[in-house]
Amino acid sequence: MSQALVIVAHGSHLNPGSSAPTYDHADTIRAAGAFDEVRTGFWKEEPSLREVLRTCEADEVYVVPMFISEGYFTEQVIPRELRLDGWDVADWDSDGLSADVATYTAEDTGQTVHYCGPVGTHESMTDVLVRRAESVTEDPDVGDGFGFAVVGHGTERNENSAKAIEYHAERVRETGRFEEVQALYMDEEPEVDDVTDYFESEDVVVVPLFVSDGFHTQEDIPEDMGLTDDYRDGYDVPAAVDGHRIWYAGAVGTESLMADVVLERAADAGADVSAAIESVRETTRVAPGADD
Repeated sequence: MSQALVIVAHGSHLNPGSSAPTYDHADTIRAAGAFDEVRTGFWKEEPSLREVLRTCEADEVYVVPMFISEGYFTEQVIPRELRLDGWDVADWDSDGLSADVATYTAEDTGQTVHYCGPVGTHESMTDVLVRRAESVTEDPDVGDGFGFAVVGHGTERNENSAKAIEYHAERVRETGRFEEVQALYMDEEPEVDDVTDYFESEDVVVVPLFVSDGFHTQEDIPEDMGLTDDYRDGYDVPAAVDGHRIWYAGAVGTESLMADVVLERAADAGADVSAAIESVRETTRVAPGADD
């Protein structure tokens, strides 16, 4: 039976670059030969979520949402648009972080659809956050003497968004690699505006837990942290703020290792992609500063 991977994401009418990471990760997975087909679908761009299954000839489809947390889009919009027959969020049996996979038949195409949890709550996302720190500092051993901040929306927008941030902050903390680890938020305490208040370390890496770069990661957060008065003027990396050096990494979802998380999600759902996972890790885990 032929198998396809469909990566679904939000997309944007306003920010044409928001879909770029999704396309990049799809290309990486496609090159690894993991599936007969690799497709992408979007809420705000083409191909639409409603039509994306029709772009697949495969009888069996693994759908992985490029979203940070469980919530409105993963629990309502995507299942509705894919026409998953009998969808019930209870089938995920999740506590807000543990959605794994639920299998349905697509009503209009008859395909078997393995609907996976979002990439943002998978444990391997912690590796991507750390890899982002390595990339921005160009140091594969970064950690000693450094603070590490994971930034996202607070509970105001989605209770599970904060859960994902706390979850990964705690996992990074447990590695013991960084001197200090802190979860920070855009719209509640502890706020990213006050980033230097939460660290004694002179050097602090800041990684936003966002799928792609957009207004929040490129404009709001740099200005809120005091990296620049106007994002259009740019900012230094690292930037000097209140006696600290802030290494601002930009959205975690732009890191090439994200392709590994997508494959891990599919593997957890039963896809036979172990060889592809090894291949993708080889191509995406090259140490910063090393030859590609």
